[in-house]
Amino acid sequence: MQIWVDADACPRVIKEILYRAAERKQLPMTLVANQPLRVPPSRFIKTLQVGSGFDVADAEIVRLASTGDLVVTADVPLAAQVVAKGGVALDPRGELLTEANIGERLAIRNALDELRGAGVETGGPPPLGPKDKQAFANQLDRILARQG
Repeated sequence: MQIWVDADACPRVIKEILYRAAERKQLPMTLVANQPLRVPPSRFIKTLQVGSGFDVADAEIVRLASTGDLVVTADVPLAAQVVAKGGVALDPRGELLTEANIGERLAIRNALDELRGAGVETGGPPPLGPKDKQAFANQLDRILARQG
């Protein structure tokens, strides 16, 4: 299993949980972003800087991810592509996105996008809180435990 992180919008606290997990489990992890990133020195953690532009990092993650890989992203369309490819998608708030729920999440995301396009103020998600951080860490532990 390889861990891929949609790193441009991933909260720092979530990245720190991932750094510790990659070291503990000795799993390769790549943070993909369109800007330079600082990561702790590790033989398991690397960065991949892609060009700027809409969905460039997402396209690179989909291209490189393999069946069974874990992708950490809040981007629902990216998660849908990862799930379709046989990967595991995990939201920074700890929600596991699967074949069973990705269609509904995509429909909600698209409906909100249409409302915003029509000028309706939909607001964004609340700030990441301690419960979100714990939910993410717990879900990550469950995923990694299944890997052996």
